[in-house]
Amino acid sequence: MNLAAERPLLALNRVLESIQSVRNGGALYVLLGSFSMAGLLLAMAQSALVKDATLWGVLQGGLALTVAFYGGNAAGLLVMDEARGRPPREVAQAVRDALAHAHRLLLVLLGCGLVGLALIGVLMALLWLCRLPTVGPLLFGLVVPLGVVMLGLTLLAAVAVVGPLAAPATWRGLGVRATWAFLRRQVRRRLLFAALLSAAASLLAAVVGALVSFAVIAGGRAVAALAVLVVHVDLPPQQLMGGLFGYGLRTLGAAGAPAAQNAYGVAALVGGGVVFALALVLPGVVYLRGMCSAYLALEEADALHGLPPALND
Repeated sequence: MNLAAERPLLALNRVLESIQSVRNGGALYVLLGSFSMAGLLLAMAQSALVKDATLWGVLQGGLALTVAFYGGNAAGLLVMDEARGRPPREVAQAVRDALAHAHRLLLVLLGCGLVGLALIGVLMALLWLCRLPTVGPLLFGLVVPLGVVMLGLTLLAAVAVVGPLAAPATWRGLGVRATWAFLRRQVRRRLLFAALLSAAASLLAAVVGALVSFAVIAGGRAVAALAVLVVHVDLPPQQLMGGLFGYGLRTLGAAGAPAAQNAYGVAALVGGGVVFALALVLPGVVYLRGMCSAYLALEEADALHGLPPALND
């Protein structure tokens, strides 16, 4: 078997190696910090909206999305360094780079969204022509298969290529036009291969999430049972495990649970919340690394055909 025949397997193997990213401390730290801060800002926004402070609520909600967006991009830069085998940049440098260049991703997604809207507009215009009395039914018979194929491939390209690979392209250093060119090339030349790599990365992250969830649930039940037995915490194990499933003091209080009135219950919620955050971050880092690996594999495929990307850095 020659190298060209083995390349799809090499690409899949590179994606599977993304499991090693669970040891990327910098990316884990950035994701955990940014998501925790975003969660705090969202809670503040919710509180402001309850108090009819709509302006503050909207501002805090927008700030939460901004923190999550730039934090995710900073983590992506760190994961891309790891995927490329380069020495990882400092966390502060990754944050600065994300603040300086993450707007490229927004422009890329905006441009792709406009293309999708244009295709929908063309299809709607064709459907409007189908209202003509004489040729309408005949034209409709042609528009239906055309529309199904066009919208189906567009949605597949959006889910399998644009959504997963636009961010890694910007983390690699591509500008807006170069990223558009790369995405268009993948859609035209190797849509199914790109979809396979994206599905493999998503499946790997899902498996990691399932394993982490099993460990958290099993360990949480055991610790809760031992805490009731040894520490004599006067709370049901289900309430002690509330923090492991993302519940907070307000949520349990609204449900009538007495955890918020018990010091051990508050401590369990805080500790369980930390575990819950880690359980979310680990699959996230694996997914980011998997998409970076998929992008690098497709970049290598372009290079084999004499189509190297035009980098900005």
